[in-house]
Amino acid sequence: MGATITFKRPDGRDAQGYLANAGRGNAPGLVVIQEWWGLSEQIKAIVDRFALAGFDALAPDLYSGVVVPYHDADAAGKAMASLDFKDATAQTVRGAAKYLKQNGSKVGITGFCMGGAVAIVAAAQIPEFVAAVAFYGLPPADLVKPADVKIPLQGHFADRDDFITPASVDAFEAGLKAAGKDYEFFRYDADHAFANEQRVAVHDRRAAELAWSRAIAFFKKHHFA
Repeated sequence: MGATITFKRPDGRDAQGYLANAGRGNAPGLVVIQEWWGLSEQIKAIVDRFALAGFDALAPDLYSGVVVPYHDADAAGKAMASLDFKDATAQTVRGAAKYLKQNGSKVGITGFCMGGAVAIVAAAQIPEFVAAVAFYGLPPADLVKPADVKIPLQGHFADRDDFITPASVDAFEAGLKAAGKDYEFFRYDADHAFANEQRVAVHDRRAAELAWSRAIAFFKKHHFA
């Protein structure tokens, strides 16, 4: 349904991503951020699904073409560790937002796992976004604090998550509440990456569909559709 495109970062360099357009010319924009595996077919399918839901959706390729197989968590960890989060957010992610804003629409951001962390960083640092949804991802404390978040934020987290633990979610939520931020967090009786249907060992269809419906409603609430 979608296609690979090239767009400009604010620094003038080229970046690539997977774009799927909605069926109307004035659709709202949505930047979709990959998991630590890379811009996989799973993420492309999510971009396609957002387009069917009425969004012009663009997933920037933060790994420049590298996609790590699901069985190789060590390689995925190394790929994520080598990513310059500040550059990826300030340049590649912001470039994607600017690309989608060309038609004058509002733009939001969502991400999964590593992408969820990037989405929250963007919610604190990138002025083009008006709302953010993070799936089982939180940024390092030295990069973004809850009080730094500047736009409405929705989060989806798993109670059986060994990566983004319930305790870390509770702590971040407490910070958002103390800072008076506009947010809503949801927790699911599921495992990390429960929305990834390609990972059958952890995929939870009921939780994934509930999270999806909440995310769509959240974006529409913030003047997307």
